[in-house]
Amino acid sequence: MTEIDIPESHPRYESLLTRHRIEAGVEKGITSQQGLIAQGRGEAFDYLLGEETIPSADAAERVAAAQLLAADHAVLSVNGNVAALVPGEIVDLAEATGADIEVNLFNRTRERMERIADHLRDHGGTEIKGLEADGRIPGLDHERAKVDADGIGSADVVLVPLEDGDRAEALAEMGKTEIVIDLNPLSRSAQSAAVPVVDNIIRAVPNMTAHARELAGAADDDLAEIIEEFDPEETLVAAERAIRGGDLDG
Repeated sequence: MTEIDIPESHPRYESLLTRHRIEAGVEKGITSQQGLIAQGRGEAFDYLLGEETIPSADAAERVAAAQLLAADHAVLSVNGNVAALVPGEIVDLAEATGADIEVNLFNRTRERMERIADHLRDHGGTEIKGLEADGRIPGLDHERAKVDADGIGSADVVLVPLEDGDRAEALAEMGKTEIVIDLNPLSRSAQSAAVPVVDNIIRAVPNMTAHARELAGAADDDLAEIIEEFDPEETLVAAERAIRGGDLDG
């Protein structure tokens, strides 16, 4: 399936584009059918946020960039929806921050893992982790527990966009610094995150890359100050306030 021709002047341009990308992802075998449901749930929250990046989300995206730059070993976790929606953008973020990319799936098959890895390579990715699966996240009984020991297994900072709540909690219990992209500020994933980014992934990842490029020459002390001043609870409260009351200055 090719990209449909949606005029950018259409009031639901981004929404229609993301729906099409998820649909195409299912047809390519990189996105599960359950991903369609997850996309719809997120889209509802985005609608309540005005389908724009609110100030608190942009601030969190800057902190996320600082975390990735300051990390000893950062990894960007990719599932089927992420691969369908922002494959090139994930590659750009990895290049801007020096992070690894690792595929991690709930509905995991070797064929699907390979297809997603190939899809990321088609968008400029080089070394894609996740296929070895020689490590494990403690406390999880499903396929998302499988990780590469030299990827997520040994990472100190992990970007986990569109994440399952139980895995987000398990990664936090391992002591990893989690950056979570989730449009629902009340989700377990967002609540577990050191840096919750309440924004649509199609805006959040490019914003992080832009911030990373701006901060690329920053001193370690400056990055540490950006990280130290961030309050995840304030970010979640601001997002919830925006959703409940339409306060997009949150």
